[in-house]
Amino acid sequence: MDATQLPPHLQALPDFNPHVASFTCQFEALKTPPIDAQANDWFLEARALEDPLVYDDDLDYKKVVRLTRQAADRHHWKAMLNLASLYVEGRDPPNGTKEAVTLVSQAMDLGIPAAYDRMGTYQLNGTGVFGGSGDAYALFQRAAEMGNAHSMAFLGEKIDAGADGLKEGYWGNIPVAIKMFECALAQGFGPGADELQYMYNVPRDSKGDETGMATPETLARVMRAMHEGVKSGSKMSAISLFVEFGNPNHAPQYVYVPFLDKARSERYAMLADALSFNPDRRFPNLDRILPLPPAPLPPWDGTRDSLLAAAMAVTPKPIVPAPTEASTRKGRYFLEAAYTFLPTKETSNGPTAPVASFWQPTATTGSAELRAFLGTIHPGLYQKGEAFEALRYPGGITKDDISRVVWQRLLTVHNNDGAAEPRAVRTLARQVERPHPPMVCDDHAVCPITGTWQPWLPPGHPLEQTVNQPWRQRWLRADQPFPNVKQDWMLPLQIGELKWHLIEAEAPKRN
Repeated sequence: MDATQLPPHLQALPDFNPHVASFTCQFEALKTPPIDAQANDWFLEARALEDPLVYDDDLDYKKVVRLTRQAADRHHWKAMLNLASLYVEGRDPPNGTKEAVTLVSQAMDLGIPAAYDRMGTYQLNGTGVFGGSGDAYALFQRAAEMGNAHSMAFLGEKIDAGADGLKEGYWGNIPVAIKMFECALAQGFGPGADELQYMYNVPRDSKGDETGMATPETLARVMRAMHEGVKSGSKMSAISLFVEFGNPNHAPQYVYVPFLDKARSERYAMLADALSFNPDRRFPNLDRILPLPPAPLPPWDGTRDSLLAAAMAVTPKPIVPAPTEASTRKGRYFLEAAYTFLPTKETSNGPTAPVASFWQPTATTGSAELRAFLGTIHPGLYQKGEAFEALRYPGGITKDDISRVVWQRLLTVHNNDGAAEPRAVRTLARQVERPHPPMVCDDHAVCPITGTWQPWLPPGHPLEQTVNQPWRQRWLRADQPFPNVKQDWMLPLQIGELKWHLIEAEAPKRN
């Protein structure tokens, strides 16, 4: 068998090289398949069922598996990897480790960077595959090159030593390590910030060597990185800030906060505890309740719930649309009114559906009669491997015309007239009423109203998966500039592509 015909997890990769000369930040969202909105809602419902507050024996894993599989069947890449985890955990007998490896291999075949990272973990732990650390690190390297933040943070920590051999399994390549950490953090992976404390605290040259002592500028850079880490879910960053503001335990010249502040320390400690209990938490609106100095510390009632509620993401109540034509249809042609269709570039001229999805017959060539006929056929839901319905031959349409037909895949998107509607696991976000009237600002503007703002791209945009997320939103004061998405988040966007939508205005303070 030709090597390229082997399953992706059995194909040879270049050996891991800890001494690569450079690293270019890639975004995973640009490599993954587009996400179907209905599949994403199933996925989020499944994630909400796996609540840490519920005892494991009381979790409805049958429903979790069913919802996750429904989403995975539509190539929801996160669902595919979660389903593999459920198989490994034995949540869906007789599916187990073998089926998990097959599923992750299929995800690799789709070009999903996180699948390479997952297969590397399987290799490292001997989970259904046997390759050892060399093969595992080669997979991590490929995943990082493709844009996977987890692999970036993992490898960055392995190559941020001062030199090779200081500790077994660690190498010296600090410049590349820093780039990996920064790229991981820019994609919302909080642990990418953890090692930056040691990378940023002193000036360095192009080789990563220290060129002097810590300065106010380098220490302020550490503080900002740790704070961003907390926003993105890093327990270690929260612990670091708890220690720094409360009782630093290292040399004074490396203390990276401007002053001790027990009140700030207490809040970071509570956030660290919440992240220890549930690492899926994110605190994008942290500045609302715990801004960095020199901003004053806002009042707080001292309760855990109010701290977390102020810092967590907010999501608007979904728009309830009127019934649509598709919601009145029957069988495979039915689609809930909550969704509408978005055509993709994915087509098939085979007899069966290559992936579970809505498909519609179309033709770019052929007679006018053919194109008019195809225009009368609604998108239909087909399962993977299900035969497409045979097309009849109405008057004026020939067998040659029918041979020109290809089936086009359609995604579902939320039927909300393009409103900003970030979705999150319901236990990890606070739902609010929509502001009325709605307010939208350009990305290069100044914030006009104090509150929580959501960056937003239109459906189908290549970076939609990484921008239209609750963890991207920010609490801003009036007259603050919106984040510079190119500089702060490394996003390859042009001015005007992104809009900021007000999600929740700050309530006026009472006298």
